[in-house]
Amino acid sequence: MSGREGLSPLDSASTAGSTCEPREGGLEEPRAAGKSPSFSEPRVNPDPSAVRGGGGRLRDSTELFGPPPRFGAGGFKVELLPSCERRHEVLERGRFKYNSRNLIMQSEGAPPPSRPLTLKSPAGRTKGERGNERKPAAQQERLRRVRQEKEKDPTFWRQHAQQTLRDALKLQELNTNVAKNIILFLGDGMGVSTVTAARILKGQLQNGTGEESLLEMDRFPFVALSKTYNTNAQVPDSAGTATAYLCGVKANEGTLGVSAAVTRSHCNTTKNNEVTSILKWAKEAGKSVGIVTTTRVNHATPSAAYAHSADRDWYSDNEMPPEALQQGCRDIAWQLFDNIPDIEVILGGGRKYMYPKNTSDVEYPDDEKSRGTRLDNRNLIHVWKERKPREKNAHYVWNRADLMGLELSQVDYLLGLFEPVDMMYELNRNHETDPSLPEMVEAALKVLQRNPRGFFLLVEGGRIDHGHHEGKAKQALHEAVEMDRAIGLAGRMTSSQDTLTVVTADHSHVFTFGGYTPRGNSIFGLAPMQSDVDKKPFTSILYGNGPGYKVVAGERENVSSVDFTDVGYQAQSAVPLRLETHGGEDVAVFAKGPLAHLLHGVHEQNYIPHVMAYAACIGENKDHCRRSSAPHTTAGPWAVAASTLTPFLLLRPLF
Repeated sequence: MSGREGLSPLDSASTAGSTCEPREGGLEEPRAAGKSPSFSEPRVNPDPSAVRGGGGRLRDSTELFGPPPRFGAGGFKVELLPSCERRHEVLERGRFKYNSRNLIMQSEGAPPPSRPLTLKSPAGRTKGERGNERKPAAQQERLRRVRQEKEKDPTFWRQHAQQTLRDALKLQELNTNVAKNIILFLGDGMGVSTVTAARILKGQLQNGTGEESLLEMDRFPFVALSKTYNTNAQVPDSAGTATAYLCGVKANEGTLGVSAAVTRSHCNTTKNNEVTSILKWAKEAGKSVGIVTTTRVNHATPSAAYAHSADRDWYSDNEMPPEALQQGCRDIAWQLFDNIPDIEVILGGGRKYMYPKNTSDVEYPDDEKSRGTRLDNRNLIHVWKERKPREKNAHYVWNRADLMGLELSQVDYLLGLFEPVDMMYELNRNHETDPSLPEMVEAALKVLQRNPRGFFLLVEGGRIDHGHHEGKAKQALHEAVEMDRAIGLAGRMTSSQDTLTVVTADHSHVFTFGGYTPRGNSIFGLAPMQSDVDKKPFTSILYGNGPGYKVVAGERENVSSVDFTDVGYQAQSAVPLRLETHGGEDVAVFAKGPLAHLLHGVHEQNYIPHVMAYAACIGENKDHCRRSSAPHTTAGPWAVAASTLTPFLLLRPLF
């Protein structure tokens, strides 16, 4: 991969940025013994002095905070790294000084952090990205200045626009092949503001200014908007939306794999109202199927692929009301192994829901909250193994070492449950015991690609949502960047000629960033102004509601008195809530591969699986698929349909 990976054509001659700014690798939080954090039990960042790297991946440490600075009356002081003091002009704006890069500000009387904080570079970067990091500071500054000068010339922007136009015209050559493979990447809670902020973060992790960078999904040629409302909710939840983009029908909030005729938590409304998903359609067509998630495998998003439940919270029978059990409803974990028993790949968290109640966890034997939950005394891992044909190679793993040690070319079925509940945030991940999302995606693809008839793979970056709910923007955005790495890896392992890849979100969040920040401002930094009401600084990132609402002495908390760059920092919010809420605006849909052009404009969310199924000739709508045994041509099985569809499809962009 090139060292310019992730940068737009605007950077064809240069890479903006400066090595002055510490890389946003985040604090590596050590795992407490016997503790398995989950979304329902947010982790609190420990003493920063305990920061360490995992798996030998701690590099390029930078000490950010020194002795407490002294201040004049009512003054602010900008603390710059020594290497930056000679390179960045410190400007006067309002009543405090600011710097065009990441700001670390403290006001008079504000206590500095008690211990030095250490930032580490994010793990798992490509060779090219690491090469970009090693560019000398002088070279980075020179390239930044070259880019700044080029941007002053109107010709620079006109030439870029013309190149973009030429690329767009090439899209008239539609890919009308049959999609042998389908990959759906779902960023839970990844609204448009999250996509933009993640793009900036990705660029800044590569020492660029960030704004001109490209996410992998940004490279997809077709983009649409998805309307996310549930049938009974203007602002949706992840269960009703998952039913829409996986099963093709909109549903009530909190329900999974059932129609809107089902009332949440009412088991007796479920019968005859079940709806099937594209994962099942693919399996019935002879394809291999897989699920990869950073949440528990029986969480809302993956569950809609295989379960039919009146309540998303029925993770095991322990969480179900007695009347639901008496009426014959099954918990979601049980359905994972019973409804579609031959799912080839299942990777994520959720171990404790598979074991009898009070069974000690293999990784956290002394942690009561990690123990098994099942009341029926069933060991679902054993059930999974027993149902596999003896001539097939089925492997269950619970740690990264076992996963990485498998000869995946010989694996027929793979089940990996790496945490009792949800998997760790990427910035907190134990690199020895837990695989990353890209590593899980790579393993899944190697197993699924063994099937000559193709596959369907659902990949969820589920903890983007959790980071936002906790008001921890740094966690959420790093999760989004990590999912983007997985998207890039999948792109390199497949071909857009026969693989339809779709990237979307289930819903948004009340997350925003603004404040007239200058070019290259750290996405986690301060806005270059004080509030003209309370005369206090504020971070660019803010939430409409959530746990970041704090009042000190009857006034809004002064962010200069806290470490707003900390991985556990909860961004300020307008309304106090224990957990931040979803947003109701449309979300983006990115698509590439066969028939990707059918995802365009503004659509109902339930339209998405119908496009994927149509492209792959699976599900109910297959009238367009060639049924004859005629030889395959370069035009593909779509030759007849394409000859009539293409002129019509060209009308909109040409006239």
